[in-house]
Amino acid sequence: MFDKATLGRFESLQTPFYYYDLSLLKETLEKYTKQIKKYGYHAHYALKANADERILGIIKDAGLGADCVSGNEVALALKLGFAPEKIVYAGVGKSDAEIITALKGDIFAFNCESIPEIEVINGLAASLGKVARISLRINPDIDAHTHKYISTGRAQDKFGISQWMFDSVLETINKSANIKLIGLHFHVGSQITDLSVFKLLCERIDVLQKWFTDKGVKIENLNLGGGLGIDYSDPDTAPIADFEGYFNIIAKNLKVSPGQKIHFEPGRAIVAQCGSLISRVLYVKMGKGKKFAILDAGMNDLIRPALYQASHKLQNITSSGRVLKYDVVGPICESSDRFGKNIAMPLTRRGDFVAIRSAGAYGQVMGMRYNQKDLAPQYYSE
Repeated sequence: MFDKATLGRFESLQTPFYYYDLSLLKETLEKYTKQIKKYGYHAHYALKANADERILGIIKDAGLGADCVSGNEVALALKLGFAPEKIVYAGVGKSDAEIITALKGDIFAFNCESIPEIEVINGLAASLGKVARISLRINPDIDAHTHKYISTGRAQDKFGISQWMFDSVLETINKSANIKLIGLHFHVGSQITDLSVFKLLCERIDVLQKWFTDKGVKIENLNLGGGLGIDYSDPDTAPIADFEGYFNIIAKNLKVSPGQKIHFEPGRAIVAQCGSLISRVLYVKMGKGKKFAILDAGMNDLIRPALYQASHKLQNITSSGRVLKYDVVGPICESSDRFGKNIAMPLTRRGDFVAIRSAGAYGQVMGMRYNQKDLAPQYYSE
């Protein structure tokens, strides 16, 4: 990824910046869409993972729709040409203005998470003379065995509708003239590497959708969300997630009714490995029994290590000296501004380039101006 020509390009650029390998992105999309087409599934890319417009254009051209979690994401997807019939909109706290944006855009479906939300959407749809298509986001009470901050399908999580609410939900829908129920939606978490979690989800979906079919409700669409993890420790050996294994698990375990359409919302698994945060070493500082490699990139540029205790592969892509160990930290005035402890890197000096790998998802899109730092720009391999 970082050959001499690429490093030569980097020399003229102000760091930190995000660097996207578009050839890897296209290869990832090719392998993903091959599996989608094999089974006749539908996919809506999760904009929250990375909303860079050039990347979104490539994803749209690959045939994916859009999974949005804000009105601005819906507006961006529409602006960039994502087909409205491929746009879904989730989130526990949709504002009136955001709902109106989606209604005016005639999107495919709202993934609804509560009775009050259904009531509000019904009222706003009536005021616009529209009928809103909705899927019910169900909380399946499954532990995805991932970080607690990105687990979304347990009973104690804020997301989704629990089974004990189903009777009241159906009652609300039946008296809402401007609501049409078209499906069920599920999402149990993010960065899931244990594929058995998805087998459990399929089994749980079968039980939950049976409740509705027993009530005479036809479930036209099942949306299984996303959550497939990637290899943060060795991105070069495993640059593309195991899409074949993932979809094989789904196909073997999900019971699909005749004519039923199956949807997915990939995010991280599409874009994470194509992006790296490129930084320069500002100083190498001696500490008590350790060395600190202080970068010009910080938690304002990539918050995952501080927020989730996430680990990214760190590479000195300039040096080829003897290997030493460093605590790799940023310049932000917080002790949590640290990318890794005791990281083995070649002899590191001021001015060396350090690549923070697998940063294409939840990296630049979560950037902030804490300490009044500038937002990191982006560059592309093509």
